[in-house]
Amino acid sequence: MAIPGSGLAKGLAVTLRTMTRKSVTAQYPEVQPELPPRTRGVIGLFEENCTVCMLCARECPDWCIYIDSHKETVPAATPGGRERSRNVLDRFAIDFSLCMYCGICIEVCPFDALFWSPEFEYAETDIRELTHERDKLREWMWTVPEPPALDPAAEEPKELAAARKAAEKQEAERLAAQQAAAQQAAAEQAGAEQDGTGPDTPAQPDATQEGES
Repeated sequence: MAIPGSGLAKGLAVTLRTMTRKSVTAQYPEVQPELPPRTRGVIGLFEENCTVCMLCARECPDWCIYIDSHKETVPAATPGGRERSRNVLDRFAIDFSLCMYCGICIEVCPFDALFWSPEFEYAETDIRELTHERDKLREWMWTVPEPPALDPAAEEPKELAAARKAAEKQEAERLAAQQAAAQQAAAEQAGAEQDGTGPDTPAQPDATQEGES
């Protein structure tokens, strides 16, 4: 059976422990806070990876991503080939006055064009300045931290394994081609020496010329 007033006593004990603890004042902005590496501060755009698939804009629950693009015709790479069309990015903007920092746009991007940056100092006096165009979003990419190192005991990603296997195959083919070329050159040199037409074999005088002389 609980003693009457025990809950109040426990609460006061917590208050007393907090009151006797030394307080630490964060000297911001002179001293920047140490933020976790996965802090959701601002979104950076790596424009080279964007294919204008519009997936981020469609999945955004706040509709704060604005994308404009146009199509260009790419000439055929080979004679007789077919021309192709590709999307060219004209505008990529994010309205951070509407963004709720859910991260859905980053998660659904299939080409890793959007990244979280821990930067949070971009307050504005004019709400219209919170709409960051693609040039500003690209500047945030320089503040994106490096990804954490993989666990040494983790399984190697399939992409790295496939790339390493392809590189090893190409290296083996190159070494085999060099070995075959060396063997062919050695065989040709041996055949030339047997015929007496090697580069180190002195030229034999003509018998007709010896008789005339």
